[in-house]
Amino acid sequence: MQTCLTINGTQHKLDLDPRTTLLDALRHHLGLTGSKKGCDHGQCGACTVMVNGRRINACLTLACMHDGDEVTTIEGLGQPDALNPLQEAFVREDGFQCGYCTPGQICSATAMLQEISEGWPSHVTQDLEAGAELTPEEISERMSGNLCRCSAYPNIVEAIRVAAGKQA
Repeated sequence: MQTCLTINGTQHKLDLDPRTTLLDALRHHLGLTGSKKGCDHGQCGACTVMVNGRRINACLTLACMHDGDEVTTIEGLGQPDALNPLQEAFVREDGFQCGYCTPGQICSATAMLQEISEGWPSHVTQDLEAGAELTPEEISERMSGNLCRCSAYPNIVEAIRVAAGKQA
């Protein structure tokens, strides 16, 4: 099935089996291996990417469902010699240990910060009229779909706060 995806600003026309997940299209057809296959059931968040600016689990969606969409992976957020602010904060605050979940964590955090700036409340948002404050509880709730096997959660939360300019 012909599928056209714009990935990290570059348009790709792929001829895929309609059962190919977005994650497999990224990893196996385009060589973008930053997004990881963790659980393959949408429970760990290691495969998190952004589609049209919204975070999704790439293992749970078919590539053909995103024909014409813009996909951003970790490779599109920064480069080794030019890290984006979240990547820099993850390094500075030791927000990773083994690094397996880090690409999904950073993609999710990028979209999460956009959600907050757009006024999206979460389950723990105290004042729905005033918007969310970037508290550790708010970040933890919003990032709960991204698991870290090494339990670097305090450092991940701090890295997000630092990147957002809310250093404690």
